[in-house]
Amino acid sequence: MTLVLGIESSCDETAAALVTDGRDILAQAIASQEEEHSPYGGVVPEIAARAHAERLAPLIERVLAEAGKTLHDCDAIAATAGPGLIGGVMVGLVTAKALAMASDKPLMAVNHLEGHALSPRLADANLQFPYALLLVSGGHCQILRVEGVGKYQRLATTIDDALGEAFDKTAKILGLGYPGGPAVEKLALAGDPRTVPLPRPLLKSKEPHFSFAGLKSAVLRAHDAGQHGDADIAASFQQAALDCILDRTRRALSTMAPVSALVVAGGVAANQTIRGGLEGLAGEFGLPFTAPPLMLCTDNAAMIAWAGVERMAAGFEPDPLDLKARPRWPLDPDAEPARGAGVKA
Repeated sequence: MTLVLGIESSCDETAAALVTDGRDILAQAIASQEEEHSPYGGVVPEIAARAHAERLAPLIERVLAEAGKTLHDCDAIAATAGPGLIGGVMVGLVTAKALAMASDKPLMAVNHLEGHALSPRLADANLQFPYALLLVSGGHCQILRVEGVGKYQRLATTIDDALGEAFDKTAKILGLGYPGGPAVEKLALAGDPRTVPLPRPLLKSKEPHFSFAGLKSAVLRAHDAGQHGDADIAASFQQAALDCILDRTRRALSTMAPVSALVVAGGVAANQTIRGGLEGLAGEFGLPFTAPPLMLCTDNAAMIAWAGVERMAAGFEPDPLDLKARPRWPLDPDAEPARGAGVKA
């Protein structure tokens, strides 16, 4: 049995987990920072980094104790090395380096996006490469063909904002607090998605890229106009976002080489309306639909540990202890930049 300790600290979730190559999550712990960031309506990087530094060591001790394991029982230490808020990434990576050095265990530096990309395989042993992945979170919105561990072809990306960011900004506009995604989804249940006329950016565009900045601005204008209730605005925003997701993913699937399934991962994958729409889209193409359980959608260390397991099984060498944290780290470095996109592409 291969046992990997995973560490995640790329944004505002401090997390540790122990995962085996048999897909058993022996223990996991996540310390949320919602209370710290809620007054600001979003994540403050300096506050996040300090919270990671305070909470990470106790979390690691906790998961080891819960699993009845010691550091020496682990076969490797896996940690997010990017992309993300650089202060937080450094906290987790430096901790992992220290643990690897102290226990003489290999270090597996994991791309946070690869953690999300492989997380459905932790939950579903039947999911085989290659598969189509819609990766939607607070910082990323991409469509990729996952060909294997470390092998990713990016077909689409956002040219401005990620969908999770748009959810959070909509929540802030509506006074729903932070984190915004679950709050918008809950409020939308009480609204009519046909009430507020909102744009669908890039709908029917030949390139399958995303854009949510205009939709976010339209929500602000609709709210300031005062002609619609907040629930109707939330429902209309969610429907517009779903329409964009389905249109863009349909476009990508129509040009993609054959795949085994349509998969969604990332924080926004927890949204049940979006899951339902994507499941219907998968049916259009005769594909199975897979989404990880909710606990593996948002940032977590189990997916990082599992990515470490997958990388070891695929024959990847351990990473050197002088490896640097990376604020940006594309899964497909050879992908051409999307037209009109900035650094987020």
